[in-house]
Amino acid sequence: MTRTADVIVIGAGMAGAGAAARLAPQARVVVLEMEERPAYHTTGRSAATFILNYGNAVLRALNRASEEVLRTGADLAERGFLSPRGLLYVAAEGHEAHLDHAMQGASGMEEIGADEAVGLFPLLRLDRIARAAVERDASDIDVDALLQAFLRKLRTHGGELVARAEVHAMRREAGIWRVGTAAGPFEAPVVVNAAGAWGDVIAARAGIAPVGLQPMRRSIAVVRLPEGQDPRGWALVASAAEDWYAKPDGGRLWVSPADEGPVEPHDAWPDDLVLAEGIERFQNMVDMEVTRVERSWAGLRTFAPDRTPVAGPEPGAEGFCWLCGQGGYGIQTSPALSRLAADLVLGLPPALPDSTVAALSPSRFRT
Repeated sequence: MTRTADVIVIGAGMAGAGAAARLAPQARVVVLEMEERPAYHTTGRSAATFILNYGNAVLRALNRASEEVLRTGADLAERGFLSPRGLLYVAAEGHEAHLDHAMQGASGMEEIGADEAVGLFPLLRLDRIARAAVERDASDIDVDALLQAFLRKLRTHGGELVARAEVHAMRREAGIWRVGTAAGPFEAPVVVNAAGAWGDVIAARAGIAPVGLQPMRRSIAVVRLPEGQDPRGWALVASAAEDWYAKPDGGRLWVSPADEGPVEPHDAWPDDLVLAEGIERFQNMVDMEVTRVERSWAGLRTFAPDRTPVAGPEPGAEGFCWLCGQGGYGIQTSPALSRLAADLVLGLPPALPDSTVAALSPSRFRT
């Protein structure tokens, strides 16, 4: 039997869960997830940190628009989803220009001396730091708490999440999208494509041209700290050249080569050689030797050609809305992007400025 809804959301990662939560109070919503649980491929593998100055100008606007929800919980939770961390950028000799680029147009970021940088991340080698800067308000994001808050809001308002429901085919007839899935047929006048790395695949199955989404692999290794080191209060430290970062977590370090290897949509796994190269770059800046990787994993960060998310209605395809291409910014921009997607679907005036809405629209890729 065909199940009906007002809106079908494809994908139950942070994007899909957020959009569905914002739609549910005013529409009957069904979320279709191809895996057996939500947030399997990207959201559940994120080392998410709220960094106000992360990304291009459009993304920084989305960061600012998301901050209140993340810090307070707003209507999603009794408390916020952030905890103090701080972000330290360090530039090795020859990489100083990268720090200038990171600080360009930044708000709340200040350059500091090498001594203070070592105080924020004590493993750093003083003699290797040419320049450094800190964003003190950068914060860890409780990814699972945010996802569960969105899903809770969805269910509170009668929305449904259907797992193991990979979309095989879509067609529009008489103003209705008819969606064939592994869990049976569904139909609704509106579909939101929040399929992450599979966003262009879903569009193709609906007969819609791709926008050029490219999944990129990002790897992380968990390593043990030197004996006697207590990382509580340490900042997240990142190379200004964006070729490694290290984040304290649970008495360990998450070390990433900050890789962006283009791949097809799939269940990502780390490349041992890429991890080793990133760990070597990290070791060149610290007084620490990594002798063993306790565990590792990889996730997918999916970018549009201009590295700006794609959010809004597809020109010429009634009832098809994009919410894809968040890259590495999807968790921290989810409050703003989920609200925007819901406003556009419901025909409400977006809270974001018109210029930001236009910059996110898929129409920028159409001629």
